[in-house]
Amino acid sequence: MKEIVLKASVKSSVFVGEGAFHRCVPALLKGQKNFLLTDSNVYELYGGLISSVFGNTPLYVLPAGEENKNFSELGNILTAMTEAGLLRTSCLFAMGGGVVGDIGGLAAGLYMRGIRCVQIPTTVLAQVDSSVGGKTAIDMNNIKNVVGMFYQPQTVVVDPLFLRTLPVRELKCGLGEIVKYAALSAEIYKEVLKHIDNLFDLSFLEEITKLCIDHKANVVRKDERETGLRKSLNMGHTLGHALELYDKKLSHGEYVLIGLWYETCVAQAMGLCKQEYGDTLKALARKVVGGIPAVTEAAIGGARMDKKNESAGTVTFIAPISKGIFDTVKLPYEEYVSRILEAAKEAEC
Repeated sequence: MKEIVLKASVKSSVFVGEGAFHRCVPALLKGQKNFLLTDSNVYELYGGLISSVFGNTPLYVLPAGEENKNFSELGNILTAMTEAGLLRTSCLFAMGGGVVGDIGGLAAGLYMRGIRCVQIPTTVLAQVDSSVGGKTAIDMNNIKNVVGMFYQPQTVVVDPLFLRTLPVRELKCGLGEIVKYAALSAEIYKEVLKHIDNLFDLSFLEEITKLCIDHKANVVRKDERETGLRKSLNMGHTLGHALELYDKKLSHGEYVLIGLWYETCVAQAMGLCKQEYGDTLKALARKVVGGIPAVTEAAIGGARMDKKNESAGTVTFIAPISKGIFDTVKLPYEEYVSRILEAAKEAEC
């Protein structure tokens, strides 16, 4: 088991590796009143494990799915926390994927103006990315993660134990973020290409998770509140989020890969991204997703409201340039749409 220490506004410890759950969680439960948030999928799979480790800890089971990352469910969670009699010294444990981590972290930050939070991510996406760094949010008005705060968890417990029960779609979802990190880090890029034929193997996912967390921790240490460098972690997300909220048929990570594919095409067409490097990234995205859909102007529309945009009428996205090199690109909305639609002519399905 490896410990990665993230020192930002507060110290956050990330424990990664086989056995992390059983080694860390019982000790973290001691000394205060606790509350567990999980979702219906995790509870169905791991109800016995939850009962044996958490005992009589008050519990709220969130209906699974991104559509439940909303104000109504946030209110339900906070109501359950008040009914459980939590104090400012209490701790919320968020055990699940990205939805549970996002809404659970926000609930912890809001309750009594902030109680401790322990993240126990159970999906590849949550383990490599969303559980680390303190971003919390819910969706509103068909805009993803538009209401939230930066609120660092006290501890993150990353155990590959939970990956064994994931369906292929969830593995693809996590690989979306892993390929994103490959576009940001020359070291991760090298490792991903080295394992190009076994990207879905759990042994590879366990090892690459540590590299991705290390990369993100280094970024968050330097820019906790996303005023500069941390924006790079949104690569692929500008178009990806727009497509996710419009289409709702694939996983978050698959939409990130589709967004990365299209925005790499744009960067190549603008002469920013080296052709061979961009083609390799696009091939990686295509390999994981299985095919790049042709997008429509209506599907792109959500990019107009992306959180990274710095002025009305423009779209901001992170463009890959070469190995470990990236840049921020700002385009008028109409030009962004035009360039994406031009790239759609190369899409496969």
